[in-house]
Amino acid sequence: MADQQLWYVENIDLKHVFCPQKMGMGMLDKKDHLSFDTNQYIYLPEEPARKIFLINEGRVKIGTYGADGKEVTKAILTPGEVFGELALISDASRRDFAFSLENTSLCVLEKEDLSIMLRERSELQLFFMRLIGNRTLKLEQRLENLMFKTSRSRITEFLHTLAETRGRAVGYEREVRNMLTHKEIADLTGTSRQTVNAVLNDLRRQNILTFDRKRMLVRDMEQLATA
Repeated sequence: MADQQLWYVENIDLKHVFCPQKMGMGMLDKKDHLSFDTNQYIYLPEEPARKIFLINEGRVKIGTYGADGKEVTKAILTPGEVFGELALISDASRRDFAFSLENTSLCVLEKEDLSIMLRERSELQLFFMRLIGNRTLKLEQRLENLMFKTSRSRITEFLHTLAETRGRAVGYEREVRNMLTHKEIADLTGTSRQTVNAVLNDLRRQNILTFDRKRMLVRDMEQLATA
C-alpha cells in the first residue's frame, strides 16, 4: 500500500493534527496556514528545519542539488501528504528543497508541538516511523533502478506504481487524475522527457493505456507490469 495512504491505515486524520484551529479542535493556541503561488520555494537547503507541512491543496516537489549544481527530484507530493518530516530526527539544517508546482496551501506544525503530540500518541509515532522508512526505501529502490534497469523499465514500473497507489478503479481499468507532466515523470525516473514521451506513445499504440494532460487511464495493469 502506498506510503501516502498510511494515515488511513492507522486511522489518523492528519488535518485534525496539523490544522486544529481550522478544524475547530482548539488543540494549539496558534497555527500557521501558508499559501504559495505556482513556482515558489517553500524552503531551501541550509534553512533551519523547524516545521513539518501537510498539503491542503496543490502539488509540491521535493528535491536537492548535486555537487555539480544539478537538480535532483526526490518526490512530487499531492494533497494529504506530509513533508519536511526529517526535522523530527535531526536538529541540522534542511538538506533538500520544497517547491510549489502550482498554487498550494499548507498546514504547518512546529517541530516542538509535534514532538509533544508524538510522546502522547503512539499511533502518530508509528505513522512518522513508517513515513520516514517508506520514503527511504523508495529512494533506495530508485537508486537500484538507475543502476540496473533500462530507461523503459524504469518508466513502465513508475507508471504501474502510480496507477496502483494514486489511481482509482474504473471497471477493470485504473484512472490517475491530475497526471504528472512528461518532464516530472522524467525527473522521477532519471530519464529524458523525449524518452517518456516515446514510451507513453508506444504503450498507447499497444492499447495498454491512454493519457492526456489531465489523466492517465491504464487499460491493462498486467500488461503494463510486463511492458
